[in-house]
Amino acid sequence: MKQTEPVLTPSESLQLIAGVMADSKHSVRPWQFVFRLWGWLIAVASLLFFVLKEYTDFRAYFLPFPLLVISGILFTIRHFRKHHYNSEGYADHYIKQLWTVLGMAFMVVVLVSIIRQVPPFTYTMVLGGIGTLATGRLIRFTPMVAGGVLFLAMAVGSVFVPDAYKPLMQAAAVSLGYLAPGYLLKQEKP
Repeated sequence: MKQTEPVLTPSESLQLIAGVMADSKHSVRPWQFVFRLWGWLIAVASLLFFVLKEYTDFRAYFLPFPLLVISGILFTIRHFRKHHYNSEGYADHYIKQLWTVLGMAFMVVVLVSIIRQVPPFTYTMVLGGIGTLATGRLIRFTPMVAGGVLFLAMAVGSVFVPDAYKPLMQAAAVSLGYLAPGYLLKQEKP
């Protein structure tokens, strides 16, 4: 026996669409912690990298990045395991997939940059801008869209800056692109 799908009235269809759209901003609220976490981690790593490289003789000046990135991955996993969110909406699923792919791209960019012996900061800002801009557009959150655009502008600007100062540009980009929108998103009412 063939099962038929329920037929929605126009009013029910509009309610369903409105519910999905409203869910997009509400469902991303769990991510505001992640934007703040990664904003702080990458800003601190960038500043420590700059200080250690430019003002000390410490040969492993790059260590803040792997240490803080590994910590960030562990904290992010712990956060999502600890907070069992009721359901995963379309926005959550898309954002999770987007940032998973971008995370892999970050690792590839850093690996290629190390092999080629060039600083990865311009390229990591491009990737951060793509993710932040796409996330902001998806959840219709203007500060995050602006943060993504700022990331991309800083990436372009970094081409004209000596390599020594690129970590400072990245620290500024994540502060304004991840941290500021993350704190503003935290203040939004569900």
